Amino acid sequence: MSAKPSVLFVCVHNAGRSQMAAGLLSHFAAGRIEVRSAGTEPADQINPAAVAVMAELDIDITASAPRVLTPDAVQTSDVVVTMGCGDTCPYFPGVSYRTWDLPDPAGRPVEAVRAIRDTIADHVRALISELAPDAVT
Repeated sequence: MSAKPSVLFVCVHNAGRSQMAAGLLSHFAAGRIEVRSAGTEPADQINPAAVAVMAELDIDITASAPRVLTPDAVQTSDVVVTMGCGDTCPYFPGVSYRTWDLPDPAGRPVEAVRAIRDTIADHVRALISELAPDAVT
């Protein structure tokens, strides 16, 4: 792993789970981890409920946009966290893969998305303590 580890969050639409995870990791790791996100079938925009629940934590993800997952993004990441993309995520030797089994926030009310966000935050904190234990969370 490089001096600054890189993490790629992947879900199907790159509009909810992976965007929240990227926002939380960027916020908590304070620049000590390179953060990316992508989707196997990117949506047109980020889920408004995801934007709303992240804003509750003073984390603004409105500048992000869903991106398509590329093999290069996977190959150049130290850790790839998948969230519901199953077999469509490319596999490369030497990359550490994690699977976070989280419900898709699409179409769910803000209360449900808030619970998903909080679960993601717990996973993100554990990931930071593993990859950059000196980072502030």
